[in-house]
This record gives sequence, structure tokens and C-alpha cells, in this order.
Amino acid sequence: MEWIGNIGLYAIPAFLLLLGIEFLGDRLERRRDRRAGRTAESPRRVGFSARDTFASLGVYGLGRFANLVEDFIQLPIVVLAAMMAPISLSASDWWVWPLAIIGADLGYYAQHRMQHRVRLFWAAHSVHHSSQHFNMSTAVRLPWLIPGRFLTSVVYIPLALVGVPVWMIFLSQAIVLLFQYPLHTERIGKLHPAIEFVFNTPSHHRVHHGSNNPYLDKNYAGILIIWDRLFHSYADEVEQVRYGLTHNIDTYNPVKVNFHEFALMVRDVWRAKTWRARVGYLLQPPGWSEPTPATSPQELASTSN
Repeated sequence: MEWIGNIGLYAIPAFLLLLGIEFLGDRLERRRDRRAGRTAESPRRVGFSARDTFASLGVYGLGRFANLVEDFIQLPIVVLAAMMAPISLSASDWWVWPLAIIGADLGYYAQHRMQHRVRLFWAAHSVHHSSQHFNMSTAVRLPWLIPGRFLTSVVYIPLALVGVPVWMIFLSQAIVLLFQYPLHTERIGKLHPAIEFVFNTPSHHRVHHGSNNPYLDKNYAGILIIWDRLFHSYADEVEQVRYGLTHNIDTYNPVKVNFHEFALMVRDVWRAKTWRARVGYLLQPPGWSEPTPATSPQELASTSN
């Protein structure tokens, strides 16, 4: 099990290599544009920002240590479910592998959708969406030590209950996450229509990171975009994507980037006037606010005099 948890660590050289290739390609293209006298940026490419990239890498670096605590919380949820499974499947049966990976991919879709629609979970996931750039450094801009985030692991309980070994569940989860790293790029356009129809692609994932209205809360897919098509959360890339949040943060400090939305949520819960509103600030979608009392006709009349 330990080597599965370290897959992200083993993949760091590949991450850095791909990031370097993407950065070099971006710089060479901009140099060619300058030499050709084309000073205007391509409307579909935001490119790199050194401060933003270092902020993303800083968030990732701190998370490599902090998330060790969360792993110890997440693991028992799946292990306890596996202990209640009536059967135990064997990894030696070939069909268990596609079951585990496809099941983990569907679980990721459900988890991802929860992270966008429940503010308690969005407080963590918003870290990943807080960059106004879209490149491979954005892929590792992942939250750490946000209370309550581990609860989304319940989406993997069904796999454990049908007998998929726990180590296969976490390996499949890692495969789904690693698949998405190279999707964080503006340098790859749309692929063959058959690929775009079935799989998550850079085009689909650019849509997911968009903060403009056609793209909000769309394309939650990990590997297979067919989940979004089936559950009516799909959107095609048809106009320029504006990356970031609907209300962007103004900091490159990795700690502030990580806890910004969580701090705002805690502030709203603290200031809420009723317990119902406090629960609402935790469980309602991002942007929800406590209803204000309706103004009575008498109060309207008194304020107009």
C-alpha cells in the first residue's frame, strides 16, 4: 500500500519534464510572434506567470507533507467498508481491473461534482481552480489540511463493498488522477471527434476550469467524459475560457491560496444569525447566502416618510 501512496512522488520527474516542455513551447511561440511582429496574444492562450507557477508549486510542495495526515483519515473509510464486503475479488481475474478503474472513475466524477456543489468541499477544491492561468503547474495546485475534505472518500465505498481489494481502489484512484495531469494545457487543441466524445481531453478540461457562465460547473470527468454526457453536466469549448474563480483571489502566498475559501466559509458560518443558516453555509452550493428577512409594508411606509 505504501508504494501506491508514493505514486505522486515517483511521478515528479515526469511532471517537471512535461511542465518544462510546455513552458519552452510557450516561450518559443511567443518569440516567433514577436519576430513576426505579432504582439497581440492569441485569444485562447493565457500562457505562464512566474509568480502563479511558483504559487502552484508551493501549494503542492507543502501538501506533500500535510496530506500525510489526511491519508490516515481517508484510508479507514474504505478499509471499514471492505471489511463488510460479502465477497473478495481477486486481482488475478482480468475483469476486476476494468471494474476497479471504471468504478474509480465514476466515483471520481461523483466526488468532483460534490466538491463543486457543496461549499464545505468547495472550500478545499477551490484551491485547484484559483489560478487564472492554465498550464501543467495548475494540475498540482491541490489543497491540503482542509477539514472535512476526506468525507468525499465515501464515493469509493461501493467498490469496497463489491469486493474490490482496497489497494486496487487506491491504485485506480491514482491512475484517474495521473491521467488528468497532461490535460492542464492550452497547447493542445481539440483531438479526433471519437476521442473527444469518449475521453476527457485538454479541451474538455479547459471548459471545467472556466469561470465564465457557459462553463461553470461543467465537465467533472476524470478519464471518461461520457459521465458528463450521461448526467447532463457536459459543455463543449465554444468560446474563450476565462480561468480562475468568479471572485478571484489576490495573492500568490501558498498558505493563503490554500486557506482563502475555507477562511471565508468559516467567517460566514460565524456571522450567520441562525443554525439553519450555519448549516446552509456548509452544505449549500458556493454562492449561497442567508436569506434576509422580508420587509413588512409598515416598515416600507416608515422608511419612505
